[in-house]
Amino acid sequence: MTALALDDVTKSFGGVTAVANLSLAIPAGRITGLIGPNGAGKTTVVNVITGIVPPTAGRVTVGEHDLTGASADAVARRGVARTFQNIRLLHDASVLDNVVIGFHRHEATSLVANLCGLPSAWRERAAFRARAQALLERFEMTRFADARADSLSYGHQRRVEMMRAIATAPEFLLLDEPVAGMNQVEADELGAIFRTLAEDGIGILLIEHNVGFVMDLCATIHVMNTGRLIAHGTADEVSRDPAVIEAYLGS
Repeated sequence: MTALALDDVTKSFGGVTAVANLSLAIPAGRITGLIGPNGAGKTTVVNVITGIVPPTAGRVTVGEHDLTGASADAVARRGVARTFQNIRLLHDASVLDNVVIGFHRHEATSLVANLCGLPSAWRERAAFRARAQALLERFEMTRFADARADSLSYGHQRRVEMMRAIATAPEFLLLDEPVAGMNQVEADELGAIFRTLAEDGIGILLIEHNVGFVMDLCATIHVMNTGRLIAHGTADEVSRDPAVIEAYLGS
């Protein structure tokens, strides 16, 4: 089974070590959790994987492919997509257009064909819009297709960002606090969608402060504190680990 893996990864910013000697694997077709208190280093892990910042030491691989220090676009071409803590949408564009953007990684027609409006470009564009409509249906967002992205609620904007990431057809999807600000009903609806994505073969790394949400979805959970991995295992194993209890509740 293909996996996205970190092997002894360290990331330092000057004299501050944000991630220290971290090793973990994100298997295809499963939802893997990554939790920890604020400042634990979780988002830095995602930034290292996706080429936003290079690791100070260690390796990042997808299967046999070494992505250590690769650029963000090279990582995306290798099939790794992400969402952000702070939503990043084209706010004055429609919901549908925001999702269509994700398909451009698969664009086969030339720049000249698009500039000249050749039939091949129109056919490809129509196909992307049809696939985007299908994603809107999957996320129950069809009624918002023509709405400006900045007119949506926070929770719905989160869904748009996830659809755009999925439009890139990733093998691995890194979700950085995807249900932040949502109520439990909204979170559960997204959780059901995440399960179907995993069933489709996508490997998901789920980073969330909603620990109950993570424990309900993830077969394996990794726990970080102050840049280090302090525990990993099933939800039951992690919830009873003394180091995890101390990290969240204090000694």
